[in-house]
Amino acid sequence: MTIAPVGFLDQVPALVEPRIRELLGRLDPRNQRVTAYHMGYCEADGSPSAAGGKGIRPALALLSARAAGHPPERGVAAAAAVELAHNFSLLHDDVMDQDTVRRHRPTAWAVFGVPAAILAGDALMLLARDVLSGDTRPGTVRAARRLDADVHRLIAGQVADLEFERRDDVTLAECLAMSADKTAALMSCACALGALLCDAPAAVTEGLTRLGTHLGMSFQLVDDELGVWGEPARTGKPVGSDLRSRKKSVPVVHALTSGTAAGEALRELYASSGDLHDADLRTATGLLEEAGSRDWVRQEADRHLRHALAELDALGLPADVHDDLADLARLVTGRHH
Repeated sequence: MTIAPVGFLDQVPALVEPRIRELLGRLDPRNQRVTAYHMGYCEADGSPSAAGGKGIRPALALLSARAAGHPPERGVAAAAAVELAHNFSLLHDDVMDQDTVRRHRPTAWAVFGVPAAILAGDALMLLARDVLSGDTRPGTVRAARRLDADVHRLIAGQVADLEFERRDDVTLAECLAMSADKTAALMSCACALGALLCDAPAAVTEGLTRLGTHLGMSFQLVDDELGVWGEPARTGKPVGSDLRSRKKSVPVVHALTSGTAAGEALRELYASSGDLHDADLRTATGLLEEAGSRDWVRQEADRHLRHALAELDALGLPADVHDDLADLARLVTGRHH
C-alpha cells in the first residue's frame, strides 16, 4: 500500500505552524501555555517540544486550495482554522472520556486540570473563527459558514457518543451516523475549506466534500480498530483503551448487534460491574474477532476509501494534486497510530 505523500506532508508544518503560533500568541499567558502544550509546541513547563499531531486535516485543507488551482499558501488560513477546531474537540474529548494519555504524553487536563483544558478548548475554537473572519477574500463567508456548520455536527456527534454510554440498545446505523458527525464532518470540512476560501466552483467544493466524508468515515473506522487492537507504543494510548472505558465504538456495536453468541457474551461483559482488567480486555478482544467485527470494520474502511478515491478521480484534478490527495487518503487507512 502507498504510504504518506512524505514530500508534501513535510511542507505542512512550515506553512501552517507559524500561523497557529501567531494565533496562540493572542491568548492570555495561561491559555497560551495550555494550548501550546496540547498542540505539542512546548512541555508543561514551557520548554520547547515537538510532540504535535499527524497534520492530516491541515494537509487536506492545503491540498483543497491546490485543487482549486491555487498554491498551498492560499489555503493556510483554512488549514489553521480546521486544525484549531480539531484540537478544540480533542481537548474537550479528553476531558469527557477522562483520557490521561494522548500522543505518548499526559493530556492537557491531566497536567493543568479540567477547567483549564475546557477553557483552552474554547479559546482554540474562537481562534479558528478569528482566522477566517480576518480573511478578506470573496470565499471567506462561505468558508466560515461551512466551518460553523461542521463544528455543529461534530458537537452533535459528541453528544450522541456520550449518550451511547448510558444505553444498551445502540444500533449500528446510529453508531455510524455518530461517526459521520463526530469525525467525518470535520474531515469533509478540511477537504473543502481551502477551495471554499479560494472561491472555487461549486462542482469542485461539492466533490471535495463527498471525498472528505468518505475519507472521514474510513479514518474513524481505522481509529476504532486501533482503539481495540492498536499497539500503545504506536497509538500513544493504553492497550484496549476503548474497551477499558466500555465505549460503544463501531466494532463493539457491530458485535453487540450481530446476533452471535460472541456478541451476547460481549454484552454480558460490558454490563458487568467493576473495572475491566487485562484478562477481561483479552476476552473482549477475542469476542469481537469471533463475531467478525474486526473484519467487518476493515472491509467498511476499505469501502469508504474506494468511494473517496472514486470521488477524487471524478474531479479531474492535475496529476500532482490528484496523487498527493490519493496518497494522503491511503495513509488514513494504512496508518498504525
